[in-house]
Formats: sequence, structure tokens, C-alpha cells
Amino acid sequence: MSKIIKHVHHDVIKKTAARCKQHGITIPTFAQMRNPETIPAALKSKLPSIGLWDVNPLNLFRITWKNDVHSGLFGGVNYVELPKALTGVDARIVGIVGKYFPTGAHKVGAAFGCLVPRLVSGEFDPEQHKAVWPSTGNYCRGGAFDCRLLDCATIAVLPEGMSKERFVWLKEIGAEVIATPGTESNVKEIYDKCWELKKDPLNVVFNQFEEFGNPIWHYQVTGPALEEVFHALGGKQGAPAAFISATGSAGTIGAGDYLKKHYPNMKIVASEALQCPTLLMNGFGEHRIEGIGDKHVPWVHHVRNTDAVSAVDDEDCMRLLRLFNEEEGKNYLQAQGLSELDLEKLNLLGISSISNVLSAIKTAKYFECRSSDIILTVFTDSTEMYRSRLEELRHERGVYTSVDAAKDHAGPLLHQSRSDFKELTYYEKKAIHHLKYFTWVEQQGKSSDELRQQWDPEYWRSLFEDEVGYFDKLITEFNALAR
Repeated sequence: MSKIIKHVHHDVIKKTAARCKQHGITIPTFAQMRNPETIPAALKSKLPSIGLWDVNPLNLFRITWKNDVHSGLFGGVNYVELPKALTGVDARIVGIVGKYFPTGAHKVGAAFGCLVPRLVSGEFDPEQHKAVWPSTGNYCRGGAFDCRLLDCATIAVLPEGMSKERFVWLKEIGAEVIATPGTESNVKEIYDKCWELKKDPLNVVFNQFEEFGNPIWHYQVTGPALEEVFHALGGKQGAPAAFISATGSAGTIGAGDYLKKHYPNMKIVASEALQCPTLLMNGFGEHRIEGIGDKHVPWVHHVRNTDAVSAVDDEDCMRLLRLFNEEEGKNYLQAQGLSELDLEKLNLLGISSISNVLSAIKTAKYFECRSSDIILTVFTDSTEMYRSRLEELRHERGVYTSVDAAKDHAGPLLHQSRSDFKELTYYEKKAIHHLKYFTWVEQQGKSSDELRQQWDPEYWRSLFEDEVGYFDKLITEFNALAR
């Protein structure tokens, strides 16, 4: 029996399937998102005429790392390898690209992993329920997009201080938007609003910090995509040196659990903001690395599998955002040996992607990685999400010069140190794990018994591996009813 789907409501399933049939909605399985080449030819033939961001239910089949933006179909995993001239380290730093998902960020997949199992089991009834997406950015965007394609009502909850692009797009897609006090690190305020919304039983809260569909999607889809890239880079005979992921909701870092199963000696490194070093030193504060959350340990984080914590200064991220996107910055980098193609790819890195790069550099220096070592990470979204931030920086700091570029390349990149980096012992991991108690047991109603169960690796293996077969069975049966 599923640990996630508690009841199957056949009457609701029939109504929802009829609704989907009316709107021409077919839902992809997790297996198809992992391997889109298995999508039926009749569906694939329609995709080239549909834009990546179009509000069309066929774009559910583009929730994959393998979108070919030129053909409109599928190819290999989209990834970028950063040159040593940029990073300053011998290790090969490689990130898979989130920009080529619908909405421009991979969170559309995490949201799918939370919503769809509930939809096809009848636990979520689109005729009655509203899907509530608490988020610090891209997750509520992904949830709103998925809901629009699946004809479900949606409420997005996010801090008022997030970039204005997020709010504009959410309203355009038809979401009800609730702005909570604060910025990136004000997660508790989001939770408080969700408790208020939960008083109405027709509001179904898909809290990414506790919804296991989030890391399950990454384990099943992102993990294999990273492994495919590792093999494409010639790594079949070895193992990745490390996988870097901001903790955020602890969804993306679940891809590391997949990799670690296949490459046990690989390190999983959790990245966070130095201004709010929750895992590094039980700290708190506010920061500007949008999309990574903090001040608590997510319920869905398999802490025992995390080998190290890296804290990144948010000022370094903001400086590099300018270096990668201002003309003087690109001119300087070209003079340092970056090719035109390298420069074009830098706009694929948003602020949290830059943070992941800096943690990868720290990791390479801490573990003394060599040129044969491959460090994998995720470029969750692109500069397109942060144009307003660039404008703010220009207003605050003035014209970007070649001197600024030289400083920003030499400081945040070439001289990024291994400080604010901690390799975790067994009991340090357990201490971080215990921090879940204060958020989840005391405040959010979880049980201390389940918290103890989470220290057992079998708890996570069962969730990450056994549930997806049941999900795909429900999706397949649902699609048969909706034909």
C-alpha cells in the first residue's frame, strides 16, 4: 500500500477523467518524463507546433530534462560544462539546465510529482478543491502552470520581496496570488498563511517542504538525467566526485540519493546562503539567493545521505550575476579565454545556479579534486527570471566597468575559498536531522515516531523507489478512462 496515497476515490476519478477527456488532457507517467522517447508517436507529432510555454496540456509531456528547443521534440539531457578559465579549478563542473522546462525552471516537475498522484487517485477533486502552492519562487510558478494545464484552480503563496517577474507571470497564468511578509528566508510566514488557508477544507496545500512527491520526482527523473550526463562526459568507468544542490525544499537534493545508490563514494553537498547558515551552524538571517529557502530543515530531506554543507556569500552571487550578463563582464571573460559559446551559455544560470557553482568550486578545493573528477549540479533557472534584479543592481551600483569585471572574476570565482564548508560526521548529520523536530513535530503536526523512522535508510529507499510504480499505474489507468 502506498505511504502517500491513503485512499482511492473511484467516483472522483471518473468525474476528473471525464473532465480531462473534455479538455484533451493526457497525463505523462514518471517513466515517460525520465525517458521521453517512450511517449507515443501520435502525441510527439503534435509537439513541434506548440511553444514551450504555451498553455496547452501537451506541454505536460515537456516536463523533462531532454527538451530539444530547436526541433520541439527530445534529445539528450541539456547541460553546460563550465571552463577552467571561469571556475579556476581543475575539476569539471557540469550543470543540467532548467531553463528548457515549461516556465523556465525545473520546479514544474517537482510540482507535478506532488499534484498528479493526488489527482489520479481522486484525493484531489478539481471540481471542488483549490491547489495551494507555498513557495519562495519557482515552485508556485510550476504548480500554477501544471494546474492551468490540468484545469485545476490554484493559489500561489510567496514572500512579497521576491522578484517582480514572478508576481507578473503568476497573475498572467490565472493564479490567485497571496504575498506574505519578508523575502527569501521568511518561510515560517508562508507556513502561517497555509495554516490559515487549511481552515477551509477545499484548499489542498501542496507544501514542497513536506510533500514526498517533490524528491521522488527528482530521484526518478533528475537523478537519471545527471547519470546520463556523467556517462556522456566519459565517466562510465568511475564515479562523480560530488553532487551539489541547494537545500531549498530538499527536492532537488533527492537526485543525489539516486546517484549515491549507484555511486556510493560520491559526495552529496548541500549548498546554502552564508547569511542564513541553517545547516552549517544552526543559523538564521535573510539573504538574496532566491529559490533556496532556509531557517529550517525540510521534512523531505534525507539528511543522513548528506556528506557536507557549503555556505555561499550572497554578495558573491550578485556580483557574478552582473559579471555574466553585463557587456563589460562578458568582454573581460572573453579576454580570459572564454569562447563565444561559453559566454552565450552563462545566461542559463540564475542566482541559485550561480550559488551552486560557487559551492562546486568550494567542494573541488576542499576535496582537492583533479581534472579527471566530475562535479555535477543543477542550473535550476536562468537569468531571465532576474532581469529586474540586474536593473536594481545597475541603479544601486552604477555602470559596470572592466575593473568591476576583473574584481568579480578574481574574487568570487578564482579566489573562492574552502571556508564556510563542513564535511559532516555521523553525529553532525544526526544533529541536523534532529532540527526537524522543532519545525515539523512542534509546529506542523508530524509525529516524533516518524522522525525517528527517517533516520533509517530503508524509510527513504521505500519512498523513492516503491511509490513511483504505483503512481504510474494510477496515471495509466486514469488515461485509459480519459480517452
